[in-house]
Amino acid sequence: MTLERLPLPPSELGESPFWHPEEKSLYWCDIQGHTVNAWNSANGEHRQWKTPSEPACCAPSAGGNIVIGLRDGFYQLDTASGDLTLLALLPPDQHDTRRLRLNDGRCDAAGRFWAGSMITPRTAPDAALWCLSAAADGTGYTVRHMAGDNFTANGLAFSPDNRVMYWSNTPEHRIDRFDFDLATGAITHRRPWVHFDRKVDGQPYGGRPDGAAVDVEGNYWVAMYEGACVLQLSPTGDVLQRIAVPVQCPTMVCFGGEDLRTLYITSARAGRPAEEQEAEVPAGSLFSVAVDTTGLAVQKFTASTF
Repeated sequence: MTLERLPLPPSELGESPFWHPEEKSLYWCDIQGHTVNAWNSANGEHRQWKTPSEPACCAPSAGGNIVIGLRDGFYQLDTASGDLTLLALLPPDQHDTRRLRLNDGRCDAAGRFWAGSMITPRTAPDAALWCLSAAADGTGYTVRHMAGDNFTANGLAFSPDNRVMYWSNTPEHRIDRFDFDLATGAITHRRPWVHFDRKVDGQPYGGRPDGAAVDVEGNYWVAMYEGACVLQLSPTGDVLQRIAVPVQCPTMVCFGGEDLRTLYITSARAGRPAEEQEAEVPAGSLFSVAVDTTGLAVQKFTASTF
């Protein structure tokens, strides 16, 4: 297993990678860099679109183009023109953009776009989980509050049978599971799934759970922020594999390539020490590694209703 650094400039805060099968391209967000990016693995072309606020998550749309979550809500990005079209704002009485912004997210198999938020500073667990879908009357879009009690929402993923949803609280070092109903979009029976040890001076520290992806066997692959690794967890939460990465803060993973057996890994540069930013393999680099398990393909936004 050989980890390769992609021939791309470091991201300030790389997040939300996905493999676009038709374009054979890797997409990702640079949250602090205020850009959405795409890299064609065949010809090496790197495209970039600037955004007016932090692009935290992105997903392909069934009608073409990209849906992204910005600080205040959900938008469509026209990749030909760079134009942004507002789909839906988050309710201002529940989402104060002075303290909260969207973070990790993805689409489910019914085409709904889910995204969690994060709060700065972490004074209260006011971050939430939101779901974007078509309005019931067929005009426009609606955003629903689905869960709360979080500081930094990450790790959103769905099991292959669409019966389980994963969602992590990164500062709490915890991944939760919900029962998931694909037909209705309902999530119930939230319970802790995996806890990771907190940082203690003088003790080994394996990092905390950030972004994740699931393979066809139901294993959960999670980037361990400050842990310099990606873990493959079984459906029961056991560690099956640890993939070391040459940066301290991997942020998220996705499966790509023709056979969905290439694992792509984003990482963070912002806020890291100078020695990490100036290293031979600098913080914020993007990586790929061939794995033995096939990943789940990216789901597209189709504006499905509840």
